[in-house]
Amino acid sequence: MVTSDRRFREEIVDRANAVVPVLRDNSSWSEENRRLSAEAIAALAGAGLFRLRHPKRFGGYEAGARTLVDVAAVLGRADGAAAWVTSVYWIPGWMASMFPDEVQEQVFADPDARVCGTLSPSAMSAPADGGIVVNGKWGFISGALHAGWQEIISVHVPEEGPPHPVVALVPMTDLLVVDDWQTSGMRGSGSVSTVAKDLFVPSERVLPLATVLEGNPVSPVSAASPIYRTPLLPVASASSVGAVLGLGRAAMDAFLARLPGRKITYTGYESQSAAPLTHLQVAEAARKLDEAEFHAYRLADTVDRKTADGSGWDLPGRARVRADLGAAVRLVKEAVDVLATASGGSSVYSDVPIQRIQRDVHAVSLHALMHPDTNDELYGRILCGLEPDTLYL
Repeated sequence: MVTSDRRFREEIVDRANAVVPVLRDNSSWSEENRRLSAEAIAALAGAGLFRLRHPKRFGGYEAGARTLVDVAAVLGRADGAAAWVTSVYWIPGWMASMFPDEVQEQVFADPDARVCGTLSPSAMSAPADGGIVVNGKWGFISGALHAGWQEIISVHVPEEGPPHPVVALVPMTDLLVVDDWQTSGMRGSGSVSTVAKDLFVPSERVLPLATVLEGNPVSPVSAASPIYRTPLLPVASASSVGAVLGLGRAAMDAFLARLPGRKITYTGYESQSAAPLTHLQVAEAARKLDEAEFHAYRLADTVDRKTADGSGWDLPGRARVRADLGAAVRLVKEAVDVLATASGGSSVYSDVPIQRIQRDVHAVSLHALMHPDTNDELYGRILCGLEPDTLYL
């Protein structure tokens, strides 16, 4: 059964809150060094937050989508990069549960196993005796520097039949890590690239991508749990939207914390808080954050409800989930931009949190899964009666 009861959610959110001071203390280090600190990783693991989507039989929690949103929002309020990496681990960790039981036993031998990955088929593979051989490169692999496994996707060219995408699980030690994460936003996520060169992957660690996209686990044990019978894209959307909410809340926290004693330079306002413009800006940002929460929690509740009752996913329902994700991202980005604009020239200093929050939100909004325009276009396309032009639905 999916762990979605209120009592568990409150307990795990309390654990997330307990690691907030560690994440805040290490956020500047992560930003400067382009990866999460070892102390932050240890705190997140110690709180059990990497286990939320792992199978219960391996010490995981099989947590519901609303729990994911709540936890990621708490983490994002402290450090967007830490929330993002944790959220990303939830997705390939869930994908690993699609594989045969003997593969899961390898991956989850460590109860706090961290699996990174991507949904992009930016590599090629060919048949080999007992498996496949993969060559290629994957970018934006958040959390790769602290992961033990990576989920990789390649376009497989069989000896007979058409090429098709496959997903595989490989130890990080089998891959070359390229330290190329020089970015303006989400610097602390360590989203480096990885490379496979003539990498052999045994057949038991390879599945058709369609199997994972549709939530059809080959493991009979996983198939008995509703959490692993949900399509991948709703799962990924629910896993990632909470980090964005947290960034929006962090922006409001940062703005209000600096408000007392601030004046508006070259005006008659000795206190920024007395200016009607400030009132309008704060109200606009707060309203946008409220609207973002509506879309985030509607997304999560849809996933939880369909997981619990076993109802099917039609195309409009799948597309609306992605539209809700895009709407939440758009609204948070707009709210953060309002607050950043209202923060004045002094906010550009690197020790003022809102400039990092704004850069992180902008980076997330450009992610292929998160992009508001892409998601809206897909939703509108489906509502107009057209077939989707993507597998990622």
